[in-house]
Amino acid sequence: MTEATIIDGKVIAARVTYKIAAQTEDYVRETGTPPCLAVVLVGEDPASSIYVRNKGRTAEKVGFNSIQHTLPIDTPEDDLIALINKLNSDPVVNGILVQLPLPTHINATKIIELIAPEKDVDGFHPINIGRLGAGDFDKALIPCTPAGSVILAKSVLGDNLSGLHTVILGRSNIVGKPAAQLFLAENCTVTIAHSRTRNIEDVVRLADIVVAAVGRPEMVKGEWIKPGATVIDVGINRIAAPEKGEGKTRLVGDVDFTSAATVAGYITPVPGGVGPMTIALLMANTFAAACRQNGVPHLIKPL
Repeated sequence: MTEATIIDGKVIAARVTYKIAAQTEDYVRETGTPPCLAVVLVGEDPASSIYVRNKGRTAEKVGFNSIQHTLPIDTPEDDLIALINKLNSDPVVNGILVQLPLPTHINATKIIELIAPEKDVDGFHPINIGRLGAGDFDKALIPCTPAGSVILAKSVLGDNLSGLHTVILGRSNIVGKPAAQLFLAENCTVTIAHSRTRNIEDVVRLADIVVAAVGRPEMVKGEWIKPGATVIDVGINRIAAPEKGEGKTRLVGDVDFTSAATVAGYITPVPGGVGPMTIALLMANTFAAACRQNGVPHLIKPL
């Protein structure tokens, strides 16, 4: 029997996008044009195509202009570089997102570093990473998934996370490291655990908040969880689901939801947890970028 309270990311993300839509109306009244998000997709990977489509729909829903550039999978790196340079110099475009992963013949690091930091709505550019690390949130564009994880934790624990022990499973530049910075900014005690962590189960068991971002299906078991802890499952993994029929699959997180939900106080589902928040925070970054670029930062309101 599930005992934990489910953290509904769809509902919380809808609240965020509702606020952004209202702020966008103020922005358009002041500037005369809506914020503009440009999304670049190289290839036709089904999962990436779905993500890009959802991002475009949400952008239009909150009142943004949305531009999508879909390039063939064999697009030369120089052609992608030329497109990024064009978007960087276009004053109409406020945010640029290049959907990852990129084909192997394209250097993803080079592309990320090419995006103008003030338009880097994923928050992956080294300048934004540095600003985040320095605590300069007024200038940084913050990675969306880590920011969404903090908001989800606050949605059930309240705005004051001070003193809580957060254990982050995973040390990626996309989730693990920026999540650590954000929870530190909330005055949490933060531990980053990873594949080389000894007695990892014991480390996780100390956590008031667990952020699982390792990319291993259902790795975190219920017995790893401290009773009453809040579990934020960032993982999204597709595994075989023979019970649904031959060749069928299903999505699971990095946490074994069934066992963890009998121990945790609060837990995010997969899907429907962190995923919707990632898209909502992408809209928040695009709005913040537009306000900063056009001299109207007073319109940026707390989420």
